Amino acid sequence: MTNINIIKGKAWVFGDNINTDIIIPFRFKSRTNDPYELAKYAMYGYDPDFHKKISKNDIIIAGRNFGGGSSREQAPVALKYAGISAIIAESFARIFYRNAFTIGLPAFEIPEIKGKVDQKEELKIDVTTYTVENTRTKETFLARKVPEFMQKMLLEGGLVEYYNKYKKFPWIQR
Repeated sequence: MTNINIIKGKAWVFGDNINTDIIIPFRFKSRTNDPYELAKYAMYGYDPDFHKKISKNDIIIAGRNFGGGSSREQAPVALKYAGISAIIAESFARIFYRNAFTIGLPAFEIPEIKGKVDQKEELKIDVTTYTVENTRTKETFLARKVPEFMQKMLLEGGLVEYYNKYKKFPWIQR
């Protein structure tokens, strides 16, 4: 398994309804499918220099409906390749949520997270227990669990990596 069981990074805090046009505006998404090029425009609708400010393993904290809007799979790709290691939100748009798992980007739903984490606070996430700890306050949050096949896919690094290892899809039992 890929070594993403424990994630440590600083928080970047956003509000509700961060849509895919904020995450990766269409004008940049339509230029390329290169994930490293897309990463340069991650959160461009919020801050054009966001990709320069974050560090590898940083974590996004958001309110309700993160990733709403159009169903572009480039949105989670841009975040992952920019260095974001996980996204924690009160809720996600369903297609964004599934796209994140498909590419191996942890997405955790924690309904009570809003207002509990400050900008740039250090967080520790245990992907196997669905827990998130604010290392400053020592407060621990429990994320909603996902089906076992989605957790396995995530722990392997995404759907492609899972398939390459097991030669089957995680939801097919044989």
